[in-house]
Amino acid sequence: MDGNGRWAERRKRPRVIGHRAGARSVNLCIDFCLDHGIEALTLFAFSSENWGRPEEEVGALMKLFLNALEREVEELGRRGVRIRFIGERERFAPAIQDKMAAAEASTRSNRRLTLSIAASYGGRQDIAAAARALAQDVADGKLRPQDIDEAAMAARVALADLPLPDLFIRTGGDHRISNFLLWQLAYTELWFTETLWPELDAATLRRALDDYAQRERRFGLTGAQVAAPSDPSAE
Repeated sequence: MDGNGRWAERRKRPRVIGHRAGARSVNLCIDFCLDHGIEALTLFAFSSENWGRPEEEVGALMKLFLNALEREVEELGRRGVRIRFIGERERFAPAIQDKMAAAEASTRSNRRLTLSIAASYGGRQDIAAAARALAQDVADGKLRPQDIDEAAMAARVALADLPLPDLFIRTGGDHRISNFLLWQLAYTELWFTETLWPELDAATLRRALDDYAQRERRFGLTGAQVAAPSDPSAE
């Protein structure tokens, strides 16, 4: 969700105004997913690197984050949205951690849309945490080193209980993934737009889905293999 600060700067407003405007795009994305039957949405809200931003901006972001948790959770729960957080939540103030836990608990049984919010998150951090967990299992005698494979790692990274992402969308004009879901995005389709996050609309999301629908997802196979029927009796 990139471009909040630039959106504000172009209007000669403080960067925090851009972050407030960006909150509206979060609601738009959630509405779009609910309207189109999309069952999993992950938003990169605050990266592990974002802690290095100016203290005033980080403080304003934390206030916005807390206000959103207080204001939005009940309505999202009513609409069938399950909320979860990934990242190093222990870096947040206790009040925010408590609100995170409460949001997860109150929406745990919802199944219409799983909304995962990456906060104080980094893809390298995620993989390192998974490696530590596997190493601890080896040290405890629960796992042999030779049993560590891709499946074992995949079971320990964030979002392990969800299907791998189909589509990655980045606003703001940069063409990189910036340490987001490095493990999970291995075969995800990438889509970039110059649109700044606060300017996002349903038409932009529809263009992203239409572009995705035209792509051939081969997962290392040839186009002919993908096109061939999986069941010989179907010919």
